[in-house]
Amino acid sequence: MSSFNEVAETVGLFFDGLGVLVIVLGTLVAAARQFVVRTGSGDRYRQFRQDIGRGILLGLEFLVAADIIRTVAVAPTLDGVLVLGLIVFIRTVLSTALQVELEGRWPWQRASEGAVGPHESR
Repeated sequence: MSSFNEVAETVGLFFDGLGVLVIVLGTLVAAARQFVVRTGSGDRYRQFRQDIGRGILLGLEFLVAADIIRTVAVAPTLDGVLVLGLIVFIRTVLSTALQVELEGRWPWQRASEGAVGPHESR
């Protein structure tokens, strides 16, 4: 059982690193796009925020996966599961807020419901 725990811990650390890497690379790509894409100043800022937000959202998914792997596979104690639940809740709220900021609608709303983006008018 010890070797399984070590493998699960290693996989969890790998996903942690991958999540951080995705966030950093997403930020670097967003910054690089600012130098390549030549549009209006308002559009460039909005695009920059959206690019960074997408990188953060994807990185958060990897970080949540790492927490789940380590908590459930390595140390499935009640305290560990409660902490995991709190972490997943906080990251879900952050992800939802970022998605609303990026898309201008709640995740459960379909795009065809007439939702208007944050910078659009009806």
